Amino acid sequence: MKIKTLFLLLIFISCNQKIVIQQSTALKEENTYGELIFYDDFDRNETQEIKDEVGNGWTTSSDKTAKGHKEVDLKDGKMHVYIHKEANHAVSVRHKMGFKDGAIGLDFKLDHPDDVLVMNIADMTCTSVHAGHIIDVKVKAKMLEMYDLKTGIFLLEHRNAILNKTLTNEKEELLKLKSKKVPNNVSLGKWHSLMIEIVNDKLIVFIDKKEVGSFSSNGIAHDKKGLLRILVPRKVTVDNLRVWKKM
Repeated sequence: MKIKTLFLLLIFISCNQKIVIQQSTALKEENTYGELIFYDDFDRNETQEIKDEVGNGWTTSSDKTAKGHKEVDLKDGKMHVYIHKEANHAVSVRHKMGFKDGAIGLDFKLDHPDDVLVMNIADMTCTSVHAGHIIDVKVKAKMLEMYDLKTGIFLLEHRNAILNKTLTNEKEELLKLKSKKVPNNVSLGKWHSLMIEIVNDKLIVFIDKKEVGSFSSNGIAHDKKGLLRILVPRKVTVDNLRVWKKM
């Protein structure tokens, strides 16, 4: 009996040592991104089910773009974002932040081939671009898209020319250099991890801890990343969102 108890105790100690090692390794990996300045596990309750009530400093666009209908639901410790049938724009779930270089990580789930997760980084004080747009990272089931919006399609000069259909061939060729698309393979209905690292003028995107793509463009080096917008044109579920600031 004593031998059996000792054997079980040794197994317990061994398993816990492995857990500690795994946690330490994960912590070491994430510490390379800098100082953790924001974390949200969305594990809280709402007081009602009529309007968006994300809490923890988050705001949404539903009052303006969906006639106040609920488009964000906290349930089972996850944030479920879905567009309402009366909405005229993708759902925008927003939180203030502040860094030049850093990283954004989260867990996400796409359930349909048309689902898209857009991680938009903005600076609302930047008057040279439309609506503060600086960077977009779009995650689709089969494609990853990265955009320098500051010197690309949302630069007011370019945007107005596009809307007025006066964009020159020279500018059109320039805009082709302001985005990059790479093949991706995200399994539908399953959870995945996303990490977006920003260093100077370079984006590096990891999915499930594997580098999927990188992209360099001068607008990415914008010195004030002041707002994170999670944009959802259809439906996405997210969890464990973290923001790091490089020192």
